[in-house]
Amino acid sequence: MYIPADFNEPRKEVLHAHIAQHPFGTLVTHGKSGLDANHIPFELAAEEGEFGVLRAHVARANPVWQDVANGDEVLVVFRAGDAYISPNWYPSKHEAHRQVPTWNYIVVHAYGRMTIHDDEKYVRGVVARLTRAHEASEPQPWKMSDAPSDYIDTLLKSIVGLHIDVTRLVGKSKLGQNKEARDIQGAGEALRAREQFQIGDAMLAEAARKRN
Repeated sequence: MYIPADFNEPRKEVLHAHIAQHPFGTLVTHGKSGLDANHIPFELAAEEGEFGVLRAHVARANPVWQDVANGDEVLVVFRAGDAYISPNWYPSKHEAHRQVPTWNYIVVHAYGRMTIHDDEKYVRGVVARLTRAHEASEPQPWKMSDAPSDYIDTLLKSIVGLHIDVTRLVGKSKLGQNKEARDIQGAGEALRAREQFQIGDAMLAEAARKRN
């Protein structure tokens, strides 16, 4: 990934926060059948290893778990927000007319080594933790014990676990850091007005940082 110095985000805690808040990642593999991409919700264990551990599961019918070997390098891409930016949102455009459209975004690339876990205990743990995390905000959170145990047991047999030891984290936050603070703020306010809060709030924070 091309990362100009202005857009580099090297802080591990920030990258972990982006993953935790946007856990639906794109798993990119290069196995026996060539390049492949699968879109999967991940669990992040930030405290494990130097850069954390990612856990997930796929359908047994998905060939990805047989296409790669244990220890193969993989890439998981997490998108933490993106938005089109109109030059009309920049105050400087209305003075000099020297601005063009662009696209701002926040993304994390997690590189690591993958291990396949084809056992019931592992996948049950992954499913249970993912369920607890994503049901936590529900008025009456669903839990695995709400369904008949034989039904859950059957479903667990139909999935396979994935474990990724993260070896490298790369982050890019393209928020207009190469622009004037007033232009960053103008675009951020326009995005907030369109209820695109993720990028809008990040840009307003960046504008405030540049003013200080």
